[in-house]
Amino acid sequence: MLARRTILTGLAAALLAGCQTAVQTASPVAIGAIRVDTGPLAAKGQSATAAAIRPMLESELASLRSAARHSATLHVTVTGLYLTSYAGGQSATLGNDTLESEAVLVGTDGRELARYPVMSIMAPSFSGAWYLPDINQRRIDALVANNAQWIRRALGR
Repeated sequence: MLARRTILTGLAAALLAGCQTAVQTASPVAIGAIRVDTGPLAAKGQSATAAAIRPMLESELASLRSAARHSATLHVTVTGLYLTSYAGGQSATLGNDTLESEAVLVGTDGRELARYPVMSIMAPSFSGAWYLPDINQRRIDALVANNAQWIRRALGR
């Protein structure tokens, strides 16, 4: 029995070793400017929210900026914000809040270096008590912070 277990373990290890691929990680690109576009969100009738999200997301991503002379530009386009109906305990539609964006890293020569679609999904109850007057603002704040975190992660930072 022990011999069979040893053989199977060795075979499994050999298969896993063959399945592993080498991940090449490039050094992070220096980012000199961050541009946030909330136009698509405003075009969907959420212009007041879009105007509020833009400086919030710029502030969350500000730590990515570098003082390097030749640095890329990060363009983030916010394409959707969906807050589900929520009245304590569970959401009326049994859905989640989402914030959709797309981060595009553009080199100094204008060439696209990378593109990262990002969708932040959070439970509406994540931001606290539903009966407080600022609940929707806290839900949006949490989504923006989460979205920025995923963008940082996609960029390797």
